[in-house]
Amino acid sequence: MDRVSIKRALVSVTDKTGIVEFCSALSSEFGVEIVSTGGTAKALAEAGVPVRPIDDFTGFPEMMDGRVKTLHPRVHGGLLARRDVPEHMAAAAEHGIGMIDMVVVNLYAFEATVAREGVSEAEAIENIDIGGPSMLRSAAKNFESVTVVTDPACYGSVLAEMRENGGATMRETRRAFATEVFRLTSAYDSAIWMYLSGYAQTPFPHELRYRLEKVQDLRYGENPHQQAAFYRLLDAAEHTLARAEQLQGKELSHNNILDTDACWSAVREFDEPACVIVKHTNPCGTAVGADIVEAYTRAHAADPVSAYGAVMAFNRTVSAALVQAVFDNKQFVEVMIAPDYEPQARELLSTKKNLRALRTGGVRAPGGQRECRSVEGGMLVQTSDSVSEDPQSFRVVTKRAPSEEEMVQLLFAWKVAKSVKSNAILLAKDFVSVGVGAGQMNRVNSARIAVAEAGEKARGAVCASDAFLPFPDTLDVVGAAGVTALIQPGGSIRDEECIARADELGIAMVFTGFRHFRH
Repeated sequence: MDRVSIKRALVSVTDKTGIVEFCSALSSEFGVEIVSTGGTAKALAEAGVPVRPIDDFTGFPEMMDGRVKTLHPRVHGGLLARRDVPEHMAAAAEHGIGMIDMVVVNLYAFEATVAREGVSEAEAIENIDIGGPSMLRSAAKNFESVTVVTDPACYGSVLAEMRENGGATMRETRRAFATEVFRLTSAYDSAIWMYLSGYAQTPFPHELRYRLEKVQDLRYGENPHQQAAFYRLLDAAEHTLARAEQLQGKELSHNNILDTDACWSAVREFDEPACVIVKHTNPCGTAVGADIVEAYTRAHAADPVSAYGAVMAFNRTVSAALVQAVFDNKQFVEVMIAPDYEPQARELLSTKKNLRALRTGGVRAPGGQRECRSVEGGMLVQTSDSVSEDPQSFRVVTKRAPSEEEMVQLLFAWKVAKSVKSNAILLAKDFVSVGVGAGQMNRVNSARIAVAEAGEKARGAVCASDAFLPFPDTLDVVGAAGVTALIQPGGSIRDEECIARADELGIAMVFTGFRHFRH
């Protein structure tokens, strides 16, 4: 059947937005009988909408604190009966089952309930809807004859379609609404399962489910011949990239999002005002300062060539002075991400129409979540990495211990190196990354690149290596450039050789016991 006239509607909603107006129109314009339950029936009656209580329709009282009210053959028979099958209609007539042509239902707010701090398990269980999903599924299964509406935003379009078709809905609409029902009930059941199973507290459950919603289609992926879209986890935490508000600029691209994620992850490692500038997911300039302007100025100066066309992250509110500093450097910026922006800063940024400015609303502590990466036919899942180790546990392994100043610089370099692609060698001086060797197939080449990039700034700098030194050759390279101290995990079979060589070169070396590979 293409057109189905609506003569009776069963209405039971938690979200009562627009329900009085919708039911009033159904009743007054089309003569639809409204059957309703509990609080919904009360709201309709108080508004003057003619309503038939559910217990009058079923001939059976609501009971058990409302747990049993719509679980009845007269409800589900009226929803499931096939109007084109004589045997179905005869059985309905025999048992006094009237047809229900429309179901208007939204569910108990289970997810909102369990999201509240301190909610008890008993309260959560009472907010598991049973009758609602059952009615939705029955109506959706029989969409050839029944219209099922779950979203108040659809009330207007349903009424418009009925007005165009003499009180009837169209099959295409009913099928689309039925499809939405099974998406909704599937997500609802998943939320209940996840809560009862302790899913969020289990690092690696036997079955892993990610619930994602599309944020936007992207123009293309990493390359123009690849298709791409950006999805957000439905339960994504506050102050994450996925929940950031884009204040201005062109649409984000696939590569913009990857670079911004790398940038935002890196800047969150620092408590002091910090700026991280990223190009191709590697930080080309990282610095902390007395304020965010100083942090930016120093990070940009670390590698102004690479900073052109880069992505920038800040862990403090962007000020007008900071934006002016960017403009004074004539720096082209793809994306800027920060917890917030001063009004004057936004006004200045608005003159650069293509610059994408993202606001997170805050800075979330690093770590504490799952990370996943797809491989052919599967997924790799791990806990997220952060520099969370206690420096008190680090070991000085050379005859010379780092000076107090060298040690604070080493700790800064250690945080920056964690965000550099392996094999990572990072030179730092005065809380600025002055040389970055990233993503090389051997560590000594990373050291050569970092030293070449640093130039004269390498003299008196410190060095961080994201993994152990397999040979002393890295020490030879950085030592010749004037590096005075080095921090690394340790754990190589040649640790003793490396320690001896560091002693010969006068380099103070610290073992952390932790590795921070970034592939």
